[in-house]
Amino acid sequence: MKKNQFTFINLCWLVLIVFIYFLINILISLGVLNAVYQTVLVTVMINIILAISLNMIIGITGQFSLGHAGFMAIGAYSAGVALKLFSQSTGFYMGIALGMFFSGIMALIVAIPTLRLKGDYLAIATLGFGEIIRIIIQNMKVTNGAAGLVLTKVADWKIVFVFLIISILIILFFSNSAIGRACISVREDEIASETMGINTTKYKIMAFVVGAVIASIAGALYAGSFYVIKPDMFSFNKSIDILVIVVFGGMGSFTGSILSAIIIGIINTALQSFAGIRTIAYGIILVMIMIFRPKGLLGSYEFKLSKFLKGKEENQ
Repeated sequence: MKKNQFTFINLCWLVLIVFIYFLINILISLGVLNAVYQTVLVTVMINIILAISLNMIIGITGQFSLGHAGFMAIGAYSAGVALKLFSQSTGFYMGIALGMFFSGIMALIVAIPTLRLKGDYLAIATLGFGEIIRIIIQNMKVTNGAAGLVLTKVADWKIVFVFLIISILIILFFSNSAIGRACISVREDEIASETMGINTTKYKIMAFVVGAVIASIAGALYAGSFYVIKPDMFSFNKSIDILVIVVFGGMGSFTGSILSAIIIGIINTALQSFAGIRTIAYGIILVMIMIFRPKGLLGSYEFKLSKFLKGKEENQ
């Protein structure tokens, strides 16, 4: 790709991001997005961060992880405890940094022995890790045990939006780098990758750590956006919720994860008035999608502005 074209594409993405930001601002000022819808918006953006971070592990390297809620919990409680000990803004950003650090360390501890496993064995190992983290948090005094923490809201949708863009950029830069391409080769054929001299364990660990760190950011944003965090919010069910978003959108497609999180957020909002059948209807919708689109909404397709612009040039 030529340098001028690369600069133009990046400029187009910047314009699109700024447009979305001001569009949301206008909708809020007009009253279209009230307080309830703003809460939904924040939840969707946090789910997008969680989905793309898990897709980094599952879609890029092909490692099946069920412990993602554990890393989210580390980020949430790091931010929550920091908010209790320091001033609001200082505590929040310090909590994000601490959560990233602790999640990275824990990811290394978990990844080194477990990523040599495959398939169901890896899923069970990561599931066990997530539950261990939750139980540890539940029995610590600084986290207030099972009662959780009552926090002051310090993050609005603007802060979450900024961290969403940063998270997407980190994931995209990683997946499009030489390291990311090595991870993809591991996903496609691990034996062939090893034959070509690629240290498969090393690259799987790197992807796992990056995914865990991004998940901790989502947890910290959750703690800063809502008033209460409890250990049972980060149970096995939360990991399954994140996995559903990834599978629904298409494993290996970050565009699919973003689209999936938005659609599922809209479905959940639309079904709020039908509390009795909400879970059933939600399940039926997902089952139907999986029947007719077994690879997810977008499969492995990734939207790229360069392809779109190239297609328009060819049509002209």
